[in-house]
Amino acid sequence: MSEPKSQEQISLEKDYEEYVKRITPTHNLFLQMLKAFITGGIICVIGQFLLNFAGKTLGMDKDMSGSFCSLVLVLISVLLTGFNIYPSIVKFGGAGALVPITGFANSVAAPAVEFKKEGQVFGIGCKIFTIAGPVILYGIFTSWVLGLGYWILKVAGVLS
Repeated sequence: MSEPKSQEQISLEKDYEEYVKRITPTHNLFLQMLKAFITGGIICVIGQFLLNFAGKTLGMDKDMSGSFCSLVLVLISVLLTGFNIYPSIVKFGGAGALVPITGFANSVAAPAVEFKKEGQVFGIGCKIFTIAGPVILYGIFTSWVLGLGYWILKVAGVLS
């Protein structure tokens, strides 16, 4: 059996609970969603501008315009990460900045910037995929599982 708590222990527990409540950040879900929507929307508007520019001004076909758009968005994201600007965008926009291709580029570039002082091999080479690695791994694995399922359904005659 446990001993009854002393008045001092009860007081310490109350103080701790008040401290936790005071330092725990409060979030406004609607405001976070609005910021994510605006941030993601701006990234998409930039992407659409790049698609239109590549197609109409540069005369690229649809596939080439998409590749151009992706390349430029990744380049911009990596440059903003290198200049330590993208983390501020992520802090403001949350998932709106992390979900698009720019967020993936940031997740690859950020560890490279962070660990560059440890050298090319043990810093950048070992740490560059610490964040993106699991995404790549599970993305490829999920693609494989879905492809296998599709093939089985096709062989079974369920899909034509």
